[in-house]
Amino acid sequence: MAPSPVKVRRRAARPLAANAITESRSARYALLAIAFAFLALFLVLPLVTVFIEAFRKGAAEYVASLIEPDAWAAIRLTLLVASIAVPLNLVFGIAAAWAIAKFEFKGKAFLTTLIDLPFSISPVISGLVFVLLFGSHSLLGPWLKSHGIEVLFAVPGIVLATIFVTFPFVARELIPLMQEQGTGDEEAALSLGASGWQTFRYVTLPNIKWGLLYGTLLCNARAMGEFGAVSVVSGHIRGLTNTMPLHVEILYNEYNFVAAFAVASLLALLALVTLLLKSLLEMRYSTELAANNGH
Repeated sequence: MAPSPVKVRRRAARPLAANAITESRSARYALLAIAFAFLALFLVLPLVTVFIEAFRKGAAEYVASLIEPDAWAAIRLTLLVASIAVPLNLVFGIAAAWAIAKFEFKGKAFLTTLIDLPFSISPVISGLVFVLLFGSHSLLGPWLKSHGIEVLFAVPGIVLATIFVTFPFVARELIPLMQEQGTGDEEAALSLGASGWQTFRYVTLPNIKWGLLYGTLLCNARAMGEFGAVSVVSGHIRGLTNTMPLHVEILYNEYNFVAAFAVASLLALLALVTLLLKSLLEMRYSTELAANNGH
């Protein structure tokens, strides 16, 4: 009896699989050494340098640099902008992913392209777009000024610029996840009499919760660390429109290195916390996925 085509393909694939893991020990060690050396040089060393410079004059000077009025104002503004931009992008990301993954409509490919737009243009260009839209010489500028509405060089402009550069993160995490899951669960829930909100709350949301949290973390990290777009629309007003990255730049240009590295270390700590949470989410998601596949 001739072997089945499936068995033939499996036999043919075995040598390839074996060859993929038969590198010599020296080759594996060399690859690991290159990887660790690269990470140490471009990731660990800069982080260590930031914290060494931040504590160069002691812990008292470090704390004083963080509680200084302009630094504290920059910290508050950064947290305020992130607390506004991230929830709005959360809502947008879920709505966009739901529409793209669950429905067919004209302009679907165009919408997907628009979502990726902030990834393809410079953040500085994004900031300039808002200057053209809301500046004093724009169509909206005179009307906004006559009604006492400040967008540029104020918190609204910073929030808008941050939203623009961060809105793809949640959507891009959810779209492939929702497309892979399909619409079967939602259709089953609707056929059993569930409303649209009940279907979303009890079916869709539990299925996407880990991807949603992952995208939210990435969005938050970018919102707090954004420099280019915010730099264009903020006006660099100390104590009012400077976020933490902008405040670091000002302190560094003034040769106040300890204070600059102190604020930078706080940003680095926030990034490390985000990385830790991201790793925990990946572990939790992979564990749950393995458990589901086991059943």
